[in-house]
Amino acid sequence: MSVVTASIQIAAPPSRVWDVVMDPHRLADWVTIHRGLRNAETGPPRVGLRMEQQLHLRGVSIDVHWKLVECVPLRRAVWEGRGPARSRARTEYVLRSEDGDATRFDYRNEFHAPLGPIGAIASRALVGGMPEREAERTLARLKALLE
Repeated sequence: MSVVTASIQIAAPPSRVWDVVMDPHRLADWVTIHRGLRNAETGPPRVGLRMEQQLHLRGVSIDVHWKLVECVPLRRAVWEGRGPARSRARTEYVLRSEDGDATRFDYRNEFHAPLGPIGAIASRALVGGMPEREAERTLARLKALLE
């Protein structure tokens, strides 16, 4: 398992940040490795909401099937995803109001490579520090979009 965390302060209220990060159709606006939205259920964010997303990392495109498993509006969302070869991911967003109309946005992603320990070693060798850099770039894009 690999874990990536990143955090940023955004000069926008939590409601505005939440509206953007929880709208699957806005992923292209801020997620650097996002390449396409294959399908997304409509309606407000809620436990059980599903979407299919295409991601691109190190020259490879993969489809991930996401399900929203925790949702506390304006505060916390947890997505669980399934990718190719039984890979899994868990992505968490935490929003906290700061300094009046600012928001602290915390991002955490756990990736479980297929094939157990061998897959984890191969994943680290191929990806290296890329997930951390991409997480930081993604949050910088989110900040620029909202400020």
